[in-house]
Amino acid sequence: MKTKHIFWILFLLNLLNYLDRQILYAVFPLLQKDLLLSDVQLGALASVFMLVYMCYAPVVGYFASHTPRRYWIGASAVVWSIATMACAFVKNYAGLLTARSACGAGEAGFTTLAQPFLAEHYPKEKRATVLSLFGLALPVGAALGYLLGGILGAHFGWRAAFIWVGVPGIILGSIALRALKEPLEQEHVVKPGLRDYGQLFKNKPFVWICLAHAMVTFVMGGLSAWMPTYFTRYYAMNVGHAGTVFGVLVIISGAAGTYLGGKWADCLLECYQDAYYRVMRAGLLGAFLFALGGIFVSHVPLAVLCIGLAVVCLFMPLGPIAAALVKVTKQPVRPMAFAANIFIIHILGDALSPVLIGQAADWWGLKMAVVLAVLTAVPAGVWCVRQACRNELPNE
Repeated sequence: MKTKHIFWILFLLNLLNYLDRQILYAVFPLLQKDLLLSDVQLGALASVFMLVYMCYAPVVGYFASHTPRRYWIGASAVVWSIATMACAFVKNYAGLLTARSACGAGEAGFTTLAQPFLAEHYPKEKRATVLSLFGLALPVGAALGYLLGGILGAHFGWRAAFIWVGVPGIILGSIALRALKEPLEQEHVVKPGLRDYGQLFKNKPFVWICLAHAMVTFVMGGLSAWMPTYFTRYYAMNVGHAGTVFGVLVIISGAAGTYLGGKWADCLLECYQDAYYRVMRAGLLGAFLFALGGIFVSHVPLAVLCIGLAVVCLFMPLGPIAAALVKVTKQPVRPMAFAANIFIIHILGDALSPVLIGQAADWWGLKMAVVLAVLTAVPAGVWCVRQACRNELPNE
């Protein structure tokens, strides 16, 4: 199979990955009304997904280092798609928690492997660009989740929304099972052992990258879960309008941030060895300032603009982070490295932020909850990046 075909299969799967994940947030108000849920229960739906996601990733990372990864990638897509469709048939909150947990397991199997699998099909000098382009699926897929969730939910109900978005993943996952091929270098590598997970945490650049990534994920996960609901409460938008507005913000701002972050890092790399970290730090500081502006500005169009700029900044670090993780790890342990990264960023990031924001919203209101999330995450992220700048990025 040609490399470009591998890219497009993985890109489309990644797009569906984020579409199926984010559609839940677009229908939060409908779920809350139909199942009589509190804000903290809504937040827990996002958090249980992430808890399963991050705990299952290290399992996949280890076993996929010893077996063909294409089987894991394709089968994982089928699993999360079936689990998404299952959300439409649940009768109560417990059933919804179970379905979202299964969705988390499926998506972990894909996300853990897709980036290193794709990177190994390209020469080193092209990997940052390729991974940034691959990362564009995140804002596009997330935006489609908000858009389709809002539109389908408003017109046909939240159950129909889950059914429609689950079908494409089953088809494309089945294609991936048969069509994807392992890179040639994978055929001759020494298989890692479980102790290699411990060795990763002796790699200081790897650890600092993961910690900085966790802070990005904390803010991104919290805002992704709650901004459509925020728009309905404070901007007098209905579910369809809120999902559309935030979806447009994510697809435009997220795509712009992902692309600009990768290009900026490549330009800075000619002069600065810590270029990846510089982009990460700038993204966090920019997100902090613009998010606060969006929360406290009373003029709705200006507030939406500020939130859009915050989204640009939040997405800027994603390409540089992926490229840095590939650079600081050796090929045999990359699946395990990306799995460990997933565990770290989610246990410290969006496994916590949606439910914490939900609890804070029950206590003090959603606006104050979002303020606290931004204020808590960003200073810690800046600290992590400053520490990371003290370490040299080793060559592969």
